[in-house]
Amino acid sequence: MNIHEYQAKEILKKYGAQVPNGEVLLNIDDLEKKIKKLNSSKFVVKAQIHAGGRGKAGGIKIANNISEVLKEAKEMFGKILVTHQTGPAGKKVSKLYIEETCDIAKEFYLSCLVDRSSSKIAFISSAEGGMDIEKIAKNNPEKIITVKLNLSKSVSENDIKKIIKPFSLSKKLQKQASHLVQSIYKVLIEKDASLIEINPLISTKDENLLCLDAKINFDDNALYRQADILSLKDSNEEDPIETEAKKHDLAYIKLDGTIGCMVNGAGLAMATLDIIKLYGAEPANFLDVGGGASKEKVSAAFKIILSDKNVKGILINIFGGIMRCDVLAKGVVDAAKKTHLKVPLVVRLAGTNVKMGKEILKESNLKIITANNLADAAKKIVDVTK
Repeated sequence: MNIHEYQAKEILKKYGAQVPNGEVLLNIDDLEKKIKKLNSSKFVVKAQIHAGGRGKAGGIKIANNISEVLKEAKEMFGKILVTHQTGPAGKKVSKLYIEETCDIAKEFYLSCLVDRSSSKIAFISSAEGGMDIEKIAKNNPEKIITVKLNLSKSVSENDIKKIIKPFSLSKKLQKQASHLVQSIYKVLIEKDASLIEINPLISTKDENLLCLDAKINFDDNALYRQADILSLKDSNEEDPIETEAKKHDLAYIKLDGTIGCMVNGAGLAMATLDIIKLYGAEPANFLDVGGGASKEKVSAAFKIILSDKNVKGILINIFGGIMRCDVLAKGVVDAAKKTHLKVPLVVRLAGTNVKMGKEILKESNLKIITANNLADAAKKIVDVTK
């Protein structure tokens, strides 16, 4: 789960990290009241969307006075921001964050994340923070330092020295950096975060270390024990189809292609996406119905796929283990009839009760194309949609 910058900063602040003073703005009418709470003559107006690259897309503006804040805020509210992370559709701005400006001496990059490949906590740091961190990672990877830690209650002094070494800080700033590293590590552990990114982390001319921007992602599987974090979810930032899928406990991610996919098991789903691309088409979604899906759950999954107007055909690839092929077939037939299916449908079944499942599909009198294996299924759905 993602949250907004202002929410991430509130969490970091509670754990002792220093952040610039700022106020979230939900409508223009509150601007004058909010701006009076800030002690600055210059301000930064920031669009609040769940995507990076806001600055380059015009979502971060400097305002030299209150009238300029008003002008920028009016222009930004309701604007569609298109960044490298939003895709061509972009995201509509419905929240702003007005922040005091800072006298920046130097910008750095600092992040903390769960490194699944090593089963450790990784800190990534660089003296080259800011908007071009991706270019630095690509062109000058030696400027980025990664320190991996075993899980413990806190970060050792020796590891902290390694993490902040690229920054070349004064003794005063080293003390603040040490405190910051411990703070974000504590947030990661206690709040079940999967990523905390501060970019840029800045040192000011009066020698203070501030989190000028902040991003925090949380583990969806741990939200049941993080009620305070779950309350921060902004449903307006989520794809409505993905939101509907979550109601039915379906793992669904919208993609940009035209072949809708329904599969049971994440590994099989990834293989299905790959083979669709191999045969020359693009998948419209990742959808894992899980191992023990009911007829109702399969029917809901089918309807969710069809709600995507880009879908020109559907490929169902099911291996019946816990989930029986006859149950899947009944769900597919039921959903196809209720939705008046008009796009081609290819079904590949294998495993428990596969004969019964195929018989149900055959007797449905629906135009369902069956396949013997995954390659056969991918070839048929690509051919029929072309």
